[in-house]
Amino acid sequence: MKIDSLLGALGDPTRLRIMRLLAHMELAVGELALVLGQSQPRVSRHVRILCDAGLAERHREGAWVFLRSAIRENGAPPLGAAAARLLSVGERDDAAFAARCAEDRRHLTAIRASRQEAAESYFSRHATDWDTLRSLHAADEPVEAALRSVLGQASLGELLDIGTGTGRMAELFAPQAARTVALDNNPEMLRIARARLQHLPAERIELVPGDFTALPFADQSFDTVLFHQVLHYAQDPALPLAEAARVARPGARLAIVDFAAHDREELRSRHAHARLGFADEQMLALLTDAGFSAGMPITLPGSPLTVKVWTGQRLNVPAHALEKTA
Repeated sequence: MKIDSLLGALGDPTRLRIMRLLAHMELAVGELALVLGQSQPRVSRHVRILCDAGLAERHREGAWVFLRSAIRENGAPPLGAAAARLLSVGERDDAAFAARCAEDRRHLTAIRASRQEAAESYFSRHATDWDTLRSLHAADEPVEAALRSVLGQASLGELLDIGTGTGRMAELFAPQAARTVALDNNPEMLRIARARLQHLPAERIELVPGDFTALPFADQSFDTVLFHQVLHYAQDPALPLAEAARVARPGARLAIVDFAAHDREELRSRHAHARLGFADEQMLALLTDAGFSAGMPITLPGSPLTVKVWTGQRLNVPAHALEKTA
């Protein structure tokens, strides 16, 4: 980040408005255009300048491109943190700018409502399949209670929710996390999660498109990693677990919620499950090979499917050993 490009990027009223909007929530380029009352090509040009200066980041989800702020008041680099504080102070002390920002944020209500409507439409289209699957196993409440019990009430630090789906786990544990990253490979599910999570502070939640066999994060980035009903989609579960180990810091906690081994073949054809659950011995071997010490599993019987909660803790291994497990 360079001071001249940073100051040049901030030297425009529209770009100042964009940065204050992104401080509150991630927005698609089209959504920004609606709030700002400007054409999408014009907004895209402003976005490009902000991204080139390191003030904002763009990421693609299918046909959509979403923007998020790349700076936080207490984050890094220091120049970015200083810019974030300047923008905050500017809104507080400049009455005209504050009024403009407040008017922009009022438009976010319509954006949130539109996202929620899209989420409800998705669930109404798929309600039968969801209800059929959920009827086969334990209710959500005892599963979530079990997961809470193994993770405890202490801080979860930097939390990674792999295969976030509807965003329920990210929402449930975000209050305990310094920052939550929700990852999914399905653009439509990410839009569902975004609707669910849009009430959370923008600086504490990030939605990321990505494959769980090639996580787009640096080594040793997270203190807690979750797989909630997602590992059964893996053709080779060892690959996402190796990736989880790579991005987990030494001592980081891992929690996996999935089905015990079963014989419901229709889940392969109707719901694209690659694995029909996991036996405890199989999961113990997977965790050990990935570099986790395994905890005692929790069993939540259902009819006919049993849900299991497996846990692990990342072993304190030297940096060169991480490459061997990845």
